[in-house]
Amino acid sequence: MPLLDLTDEPSESDLSVISDGIAHFNDEDIRPSERRPLAVLIRDDDGKVIGGLSGRTAWGWLFVQLLFVPEALRGQGMAGRLLAKAEDEARARGCQGAWIDTFNPPALRAYLRQGYEVFGELPDYPPGRTRSFLRKRL
Repeated sequence: MPLLDLTDEPSESDLSVISDGIAHFNDEDIRPSERRPLAVLIRDDDGKVIGGLSGRTAWGWLFVQLLFVPEALRGQGMAGRLLAKAEDEARARGCQGAWIDTFNPPALRAYLRQGYEVFGELPDYPPGRTRSFLRKRL
């Protein structure tokens, strides 16, 4: 019988066995995802990255995994600019939609302003907040 090994310090090679295995399974079960990373970086005057958006495209969708705007740039439409640039690239890659999740109320309002709609919620994640899942047709 296989041994189950619980760890909070998995190695990159251990995690790669899992991600490669599910990718192979999905390629056979559905079709290849054509997964590609995507990032829109905010750089300061010296070229240093100070924020931005990271995610990926796969199966015709953009997934925005992380979006961070430095405090000094908040309230100036920067989140909308990041999303628009990522969405343009996603369209160029043939994507039909985009999705993102957040538990931050100001971020939720920003995404709604950009045309995203809530399609699901997870209450009390984290405690006292609701994690909202949003999508947008491109």
